[in-house]
Amino acid sequence: MKKNYSPYTAALTGGGFLFEETLILLPLLQAENSEELLQEEKVNNNLLHINAETARSRNIHEIKRRYQTMPPLFWDDFKKMSDNDKVVALFYVILKTYKICFDFHVNVTMRKWNSISKSIDKEDLMMEFNEISAKDDFVDSWSDTTKGKVTGAYLTILRKVGMLDKENHLHSLTCDNYGYYLAKGEPWFLEACLLQPYEINNIKKSMI
Repeated sequence: MKKNYSPYTAALTGGGFLFEETLILLPLLQAENSEELLQEEKVNNNLLHINAETARSRNIHEIKRRYQTMPPLFWDDFKKMSDNDKVVALFYVILKTYKICFDFHVNVTMRKWNSISKSIDKEDLMMEFNEISAKDDFVDSWSDTTKGKVTGAYLTILRKVGMLDKENHLHSLTCDNYGYYLAKGEPWFLEACLLQPYEINNIKKSMI
């Protein structure tokens, strides 16, 4: 299986959560001369203040990838959200952008949340990697180092959004606009935020 046919990418290791950086670059991404402005930032480092050009270029590339995953109207809505709701919204974007994150989240994190332990670690994710590798030659070709970096990046994202503490215990997320995702036909995301069924039902009732 060639890379072109695989839905997976290890690009997640290129940046991490990138919340502040996304806020900084959003006006550039939404501008008509977006490419020109991003290239200028890549070279001149006026806004991001990331010293190494390779790291700066990588971050810009990943934020652009995430930006293009979503319809333009989403980003207009995003700008109007509170900071906490923006953090949750960026987590939503990451799950939509990187299939590896989505698979980790649905097949490992959500299952662990519904188990007795309610915790997650690298070993759990490496077991999921084995499952994916068995079906995808491209992922199977990744080195153990790459796989380790991808799992590490995913766990870091969970910590950044407040879903994972230092002891690797999972926590549900809170935001003020869960109704937004229901209205967009994305009820799965409420489950992805580790809400209980009764909480999701209450949110649905409040929208009627």
